[in-house]
Amino acid sequence: MATDTAIETSDAQLLDLLRHHGSMSVTQVAVAMRVTATAVRQRLSRLMGQGLVERGFAAGAGTESFARAGRGRPSHRYSLTEKARRQAGNNFSDLAIVLWDEIRGVKDQEIRRGLLERIATAMAAMYRENVVGSTLPARLDSLKRLFGERRVPLDVSSGDEQTGVAGQPTQEATQFPMLTVAECPYPELAEKDRGICAVEKMLFAKLLDHPVRLSQCRLDGHSCCQFETN
Repeated sequence: MATDTAIETSDAQLLDLLRHHGSMSVTQVAVAMRVTATAVRQRLSRLMGQGLVERGFAAGAGTESFARAGRGRPSHRYSLTEKARRQAGNNFSDLAIVLWDEIRGVKDQEIRRGLLERIATAMAAMYRENVVGSTLPARLDSLKRLFGERRVPLDVSSGDEQTGVAGQPTQEATQFPMLTVAECPYPELAEKDRGICAVEKMLFAKLLDHPVRLSQCRLDGHSCCQFETN
């Protein structure tokens, strides 16, 4: 029985073939990978289910011609979807680190802050239509859902309890709702300096249309980052 790792490896090989050749038939893939046509169809079906491969007809071989022929398999061709192509070029972290280092290299504090503000504004514009609601609680819940879809654990609390260094509760409490970010969305950037914390704070403020204060930070030894709406 094939292991999950083997399946993933074979799927990656098939995707690489389509990436290099543009589109291929089942027979062409079977020959190139030295497997049976049945195995290829199973893998293609799985990849189509994941939205990574799409199926079309060979040039000049539309559905009408097959209907007239009345026999044989349609001459399908398989190619990568836009989703698969974007995944192949997912080298954003390296670029982000380089760009962040360049921003940190700006000596003029006003210029640097202006750049951070522009970054937060641009990110807010990307997310704004997904954060809806006429009240702060509604927008907080909407923001939580948005970040959850991006696999960033973000929780909203009433502000009655805070978590201190090493996860221990503190005596301090606040009446304001708080955003708790259990894992930093930009860990490699945050290791450089606190500028990314400022960007995140500005982003939250813009999306919530409400002032936000960073009340706890992992860089200070706390178990998570907390942003207080005040």
